[in-house]
Amino acid sequence: MKALVLDGIGQPVVLRDVPTPQPKPGEILVRLHAAALNHRDVWIQKGQYAGLRFPIILGSDGAGKVEATGEGVAVDMQGQEVLINPGFNWGDNPKAQGRDFHILGLPLDGTFAEYVCVPAAHVYPKPTHLSMEQAAALPLGGVTAYRALFTRGGLQAGERVLVTGIGGGVALLAMQLALAAGAEVWVTSGTPEKLERAQQLGARGGISYRQEKWGVELAKQAGGGFDVIIDSAAGPGVAQLVEAATPGGRIVFYGGTAGTMTNVPPARVFWKQLSLLGSTMGTPDDFAALLAFVERTRLEPVIDSVMPLADGEKAMRRMESAAQFGKLILAIK
Repeated sequence: MKALVLDGIGQPVVLRDVPTPQPKPGEILVRLHAAALNHRDVWIQKGQYAGLRFPIILGSDGAGKVEATGEGVAVDMQGQEVLINPGFNWGDNPKAQGRDFHILGLPLDGTFAEYVCVPAAHVYPKPTHLSMEQAAALPLGGVTAYRALFTRGGLQAGERVLVTGIGGGVALLAMQLALAAGAEVWVTSGTPEKLERAQQLGARGGISYRQEKWGVELAKQAGGGFDVIIDSAAGPGVAQLVEAATPGGRIVFYGGTAGTMTNVPPARVFWKQLSLLGSTMGTPDDFAALLAFVERTRLEPVIDSVMPLADGEKAMRRMESAAQFGKLILAIK
């Protein structure tokens, strides 16, 4: 089969022929039609991720058709259109993942290939209204956003939500999920163009996170503070999140790209009765609930661009540049 292979830190992903995997007992072989990039792919390529091994086929998100089934898997699944839950071995505690938890695409070969083998429990029917490209855009970003908003953040209809750093896959899916749940959504970005596009998709308004004291200003624009804030940056900007939050608000972090929280005044946190929460990926129940929500609301993930598998390195550089608005998709024909 054809696959994009990463041979080492700082190397480009290269399209080459590799052996087609065969399903073991309890596994399914999926013929992939589309895969999606995530920031973790770039971090692995740059050596900024734990558990590195090479060569590796990257890719956590994929959608396609069941090509073959291993022993113990229903044969009638063959030909079904499916997508893959990329979070493996969550464990028995729904509150947090266990030590054996890992994500498809490292340490196991991932979806930047014509075929991938995964345990049958991680294969789900594709939402009927989604194309293969849209379905591939959903899994990792979707389950991350769903758990942050609902499982951890406890979002309720009618609440006011702030999603920071709009434009990336998780942030956009968080915005779409919150809107579909009946919330009022505001956003931040470093570029006016992304703020405008978010408003075209339903955001009430937004502000540049480069603006001084933007947290207080955005709360004024919104007519009050935010019940739920979804953030992947952390760093010095957390002080602005604390200012933007309403008393009793919940701030959920699913990343920390801006580094350590250095200037958060504790009195503002405890006097406002704020909850600071961490979240990453999601349980199998979170994933199933995400798919049910998407099917019910007919939500369609935002796609930045679709490129052929052979242009995988070009897609990686676009991801690294943070120029995208929505998911970057690789078409696998």
